[in-house]
Amino acid sequence: MLDLSRLRALHAVHVHGSVSAAAKALGYTPSAVSQQVTKLERETGTPLLERQGRGVVLTDAAGMLVDRTARMLAIMETAEVALEEQRGRPSGRLTVAAFSTAARGLLPRPLAELTRRYPDLDLRVVEEDPHATPHMVAQGTVDLAVVHDWDIAPMTVPDGVVRTVLGEDRCDVVLPRDHPLAALPVLNRKDVAAARWICQPPGTVCHDWLMRTLRPVRAEPDVAHFVAEYQTQIALVEVGLGLAIVPRLGRGSVPDTLVVKPLEPTPVRGVSALWREGTSRRPAVTEAVRLLHEHFALL
Repeated sequence: MLDLSRLRALHAVHVHGSVSAAAKALGYTPSAVSQQVTKLERETGTPLLERQGRGVVLTDAAGMLVDRTARMLAIMETAEVALEEQRGRPSGRLTVAAFSTAARGLLPRPLAELTRRYPDLDLRVVEEDPHATPHMVAQGTVDLAVVHDWDIAPMTVPDGVVRTVLGEDRCDVVLPRDHPLAALPVLNRKDVAAARWICQPPGTVCHDWLMRTLRPVRAEPDVAHFVAEYQTQIALVEVGLGLAIVPRLGRGSVPDTLVVKPLEPTPVRGVSALWREGTSRRPAVTEAVRLLHEHFALL
């Protein structure tokens, strides 16, 4: 009989594209994943991975096993959801992914309440960029995700993934108190078109929004510093290296040497929760989503 944990390791290599990425998703070391696949090759008497450059590709036999494994994992998830539903309370492992400001500004209180109320629940948190998390939910890497998108760059949700809107997160321009624009009550795009910016790296949702918003009033926005963490952006603004657009969710206090100004049109992020359709009746998911709604409304 084939070992399910070894099949799961092979499936993870297929889903995530490499042994190292599969190990990260499963919480194993790369050598442990390699050992699981090697043992599965011995059990089946069939090569399952082939070297290609610095990476690996699945053989035809591995592809067949992965297809069957995906069906088995779906059946197992259905059984686990039914069992938890029968218990009538959240239990088992619940892995929640969130972008950085939600992990800081939204998750702590509802997740603390979950763990306090339900000691049988094994709660795990993963901080991830919202570009990646919808597919992580669809692939079963995480059970629940808090994501954001912008009105000019809406997020596409994979098939089989359910989405509920938690609310809106407005963003403001952070600039030094002695900046020439600091005296204005409200800034518009033309006011800041020529500014130097501190922003997330290309490929992130926030960077895409800045580019699309400012390009109509400037040939190409001048992003001088690419910084992922908002608190670091604020530190760079404080020493005069540029301006930043910072969301209110998870922003925390701003130094007295800086001012926060609204921008028109107002940058607004929609904040949502995602989960797999097959887990919609799982108590851990329904209770987590309920608490996320409840606590977001209090922000």
